[in-house]
Amino acid sequence: MEEKREKYTKYEKARIIGARALQIAAGAPVLIKTDEIDPIEIAIEEFEKGVIPITVKRDK
Repeated sequence: MEEKREKYTKYEKARIIGARALQIAAGAPVLIKTDEIDPIEIAIEEFEKGVIPITVKRDK
């Protein structure tokens, strides 16, 4: 059985966090409880907790 959480490359991680930070800055609801105000810091926390609903499609 394949592992649910896969390892992302640094480029995928940067793209996911950047896209999520843009969503937060545009008014999307924050998915975690945090005291942070900066959308990038919030997106990093969400990424580390594994709650960002973004998937990565890779060529096989």
